[in-house]
Order: sequence, then C-alpha cells, then structure tokens
Amino acid sequence: MEQLKNEKLTIKVKEHGAELCSITDSKGKEYLWQADPAFWKRHSPVLFPIVGSVWNGEFKAEGKTYKMSQHGFARDTDFTLVSKTENEVWFALDSNNATIEAYPYRFRLEIGYHLEGNTIKVMWKVENKDNKEIFFQIGAHPAFYYPNYGEDGERGYFRFDIKDSFRYLKIGEKACASLVEHKQELDGHDLHLDIHTFDIDTFIVHDSQLKSVALLDKNKSPYLSLYFDAPVVGLWSPPTKNAPFVCIEPWYGRCDHENFTGEFRERDNVNALKQGETFSASYDIRIDAAE
Repeated sequence: MEQLKNEKLTIKVKEHGAELCSITDSKGKEYLWQADPAFWKRHSPVLFPIVGSVWNGEFKAEGKTYKMSQHGFARDTDFTLVSKTENEVWFALDSNNATIEAYPYRFRLEIGYHLEGNTIKVMWKVENKDNKEIFFQIGAHPAFYYPNYGEDGERGYFRFDIKDSFRYLKIGEKACASLVEHKQELDGHDLHLDIHTFDIDTFIVHDSQLKSVALLDKNKSPYLSLYFDAPVVGLWSPPTKNAPFVCIEPWYGRCDHENFTGEFRERDNVNALKQGETFSASYDIRIDAAE
C-alpha cells in the first residue's frame, strides 16, 4: 500500500488494480467506502479495457470472439509501482500473454494519483504498444460514504453543474443499456437523495451533459465534489440494499446496448488509438468538508 499525505488529507493506494483504497482527513474521517462485501467488495476500481458489460459476456475483435466479465480485467490485476514523490504516485500495467488471451491488443496502462490540498487528481494514460490501431474504454468507479446515513432514509443531495433536468439511460437486459432515454427533473441544480433514489440501479448520464457532481449533506453543506471531462457519468448505489455509499463514476465508455453484436471497435463510446499514440485523461476528487 502506497501512501500520500499532506496537512489536509491522507490517501492510500494498493498495487492490486492500482486502486485508491482510502481518503481520510486530518481528523481521521474516512470518505472512501471500505469495501464491506455485504454491500460491495471494492473501493474505487479502474475499469479497463471495458466499462460495464458486453452483450452475452463476449465481444468480437480481430476476427475472434472473446469472453470478458463486467468492467474488464485491470481492477483484478497487479500493477507495478513506477514512481513516487511526496505528492504523486504512478503505477503501470503492460499487456502480456494473459491479457492478450482476453483482449487482442498490446498496451501500457498507467494510473497516477496526485495530492494537493484537499484535492486528489486521478490520472490515466493508455499507450498503444501494438502494430495496429487499438480500441478500449476506461472509467472510474469510486464509492463514497454518504454524508447522511440513518433510519430516516435521508442521504443528502447531488448538486450538478446543469440546471432543471438531465437525460439518462437505464440498465436493461443482461446488464446492458436500454436505449430508451429518460429524464430526471432537478430542483434547480439539486437532486434529493434517499433510500429509494437508486431503486432504478444506475443513472447512465450520457452525451457529455455533466462536468461536475457534488455530494452535499442533508443541510446542503458541501461534502465532496468530482470534476471531469468524461462523455459519460454513472451514478450508482446498490439497489434495494440500503447501502451506506454512493458512486460517482466518470467514464470514457459504457456498457453495450441491449442486443449489440457488432465488433469491439463499433461499441458505443469506444476510444480508438493509433499505433504509437497515447490517450490521457484525469478527474479530480475534492473533499470539500476538509477545507
């Protein structure tokens, strides 16, 4: 476990999955879900080379059919520590025989974390190491404790950088996206969160509608915020489980739509990378309550 610490926050990252496992403030308060398997056994996995599920658990690429479980293999693979300074740490995963059997592209995936003040910048780099164009998706899945969690069912609020409403897709058959679009009304910029908000499972907010999502307590006091430039954002908490956490997930990709049987390169929100090129992206987690 690698640790970065300053006067406001301490974060911990493990080499397995290069996964962020803890965010605590100077008083020891934990903000990141601590992976109780009774609800969900992860903290903040990185999703690669797919986000979500592929139809029937398989995809077609380069003339073959491959099996792939939800969210890909990176979250369950050991990374190598590449570098560490006082406020930044980087890990890497290089394609190998095992990854090639599951996904027919050669790549280098680097995941970094930079700590400054009350903000954690999560950074991704995907390098094409193949002799052909490669295709991939990548996404975040951080889970945060609700600021309010009690018997009254109150969970606080989301505050968005857009007003009045947003459009979203739901999870449908075989954990893939239904293409029927829905509309979520907002109270100004805010969505009240309670025990039933995620009975629908996941809000898949597509088409680059959002650039930030803040989590507020029941008095609408700032708790934490995420800032990103991703085309898709997933909002999720385990349905019907009364879980103590919520996920705010910037995605460069999403699950297949129902009945999709095309090539991997034809998947919705897939990223293409030419030989020798590198894809870079990042998002920020700001712990507002640690100001």
